Amino acid sequence: MIIKSVRFARLSVPLHTPFKTALRTVSSIEDLVVIIDTQCGKRGYGCAPSTPVITGDTHQSIISIINTVLAPQLINQDVRNINALCDRLAAAVVANSSAKAALEIALYDLWAQGLGVPLYRALGGNQSELKTDVTISVDAIDKMLSDCDIALAKGFDVLKIKIGNDLEQDIQRVRAIARHVGNKAALRLDVNQGWDAKQAVRALQAIESEGIVLELVEQPVKANDVDGLEYISARVQSKIMADESAFSPRQVITLLERGAVDIINIKLMKSGGISRALRIADIAATYERPCMIGCMLEGSIAVAAAAHLAAAKARQIGLIDLDGPALGQYDPVQGGTRFCGPAITLNTGPGLGITGIEGLIELPNGVWQ
Repeated sequence: MIIKSVRFARLSVPLHTPFKTALRTVSSIEDLVVIIDTQCGKRGYGCAPSTPVITGDTHQSIISIINTVLAPQLINQDVRNINALCDRLAAAVVANSSAKAALEIALYDLWAQGLGVPLYRALGGNQSELKTDVTISVDAIDKMLSDCDIALAKGFDVLKIKIGNDLEQDIQRVRAIARHVGNKAALRLDVNQGWDAKQAVRALQAIESEGIVLELVEQPVKANDVDGLEYISARVQSKIMADESAFSPRQVITLLERGAVDIINIKLMKSGGISRALRIADIAATYERPCMIGCMLEGSIAVAAAAHLAAAKARQIGLIDLDGPALGQYDPVQGGTRFCGPAITLNTGPGLGITGIEGLIELPNGVWQ
């Protein structure tokens, strides 16, 4: 299966409600879709969002680095040599993790198509059903309580609460949500780097002192503050999870060697794709630490790839945070993984199973517009 070309398209899906964190606010899923065509007529799909405040990548920077550096590593190469191709992408340029991830997703899609099985099967998995949490965006308390009620009505029983823009208000938000939800759902907090270490300890000890049990607390401090993560983990009962601090296998080893965190959040857009995400999961398993699989509000192409990875590595990746498609007003992808409330059902067709995508806008000149 020889690679012939790499093309780009744009895909936009409005959200049910604006997605708000301590870092950003967005009202739609905006994906750059990367399409790899082969000489035999098969097509692989990948995608990436624009996340300049997290990965440093924008849609146009992704297009540029693929066109000038990464795509030339793939043209006329055989998809069956998947490991060698991923190594070529990793070595071709530093950083640019979203561009590498989009290409790797499309490559793995084609690779599994060539084997005639769904991607999770090609990766050695046998679990075709997953259950995700859902994100409650940071907002006024009344709005967050209303969003919790909507989520519960849709069948979600794990809520990921976004906080981090005001310490005292954050504590009040968690108290109010815990009282309101009761035992109807487990609570995860995502601070998105919004606190410093001492603030985190103060807030979490205050929350814990009231008997509020948190399943985990995600990235309470800045990405480079490993000392802060270690300080927090030693002083609170809640399990601390690294997100923005855990892009690479090397960073994950440092975090786990120091005992700075209890859980690692794997995201394809951080790791640079499926190959290094697999490596991170294996590293965490070596240290006997669990992983979450997450997303960056990309659409169902990339989220499906992450779901296949989680299904293949179910022993290591037991926490699922793949609600991006559920936050959209509709899913434009046909034939692929299905997202219905908290339920994720992996496709039965080969690869990612995609048979069509509604609303896809080709970018023939490679310019995001």
